[in-house]
Amino acid sequence: MSDDAKVAKDLVETLKDGEKGFTSAAEKLRDSDRAEWATTLQRLAEQRAGFRREIVEMGHEYGDDVDESGSAAAALHRGWISLKDALTGDDAGGVLGAAVKGEDHAVSEYEKAEKADLSAGFREVVARQHAAVVAARDEVKALHVAD
Repeated sequence: MSDDAKVAKDLVETLKDGEKGFTSAAEKLRDSDRAEWATTLQRLAEQRAGFRREIVEMGHEYGDDVDESGSAAAALHRGWISLKDALTGDDAGGVLGAAVKGEDHAVSEYEKAEKADLSAGFREVVARQHAAVVAARDEVKALHVAD
């Protein structure tokens, strides 16, 4: 398996978790006193879904099936949602705090990915997505600080 395929599998799992986590967080906040945050979190969930599709489609172009789940690495990525549920209850600030933790993990996965020996085309996608994930984490952190 190429480095591109290994990194793609890891990022796809991270993006799946981010999408699910942001969607779940948005649902929790939709009827709270911070309902406006739900819109931001849902937008970020959709961003993650788009990033995941982009990586999967790129893998298919090269003949790699990167949309598999169940790997050992995938199990490690499952922390986003369980962390949020374990720590937050229905508290809006707690939901955002858990989202920040999930985003810190996503940023670290992209940083790890950028150190791998990737093809030029995939490296460009990873770098662009990494910048957007950092911006999203910073946006969620700013909401959390404003709370």
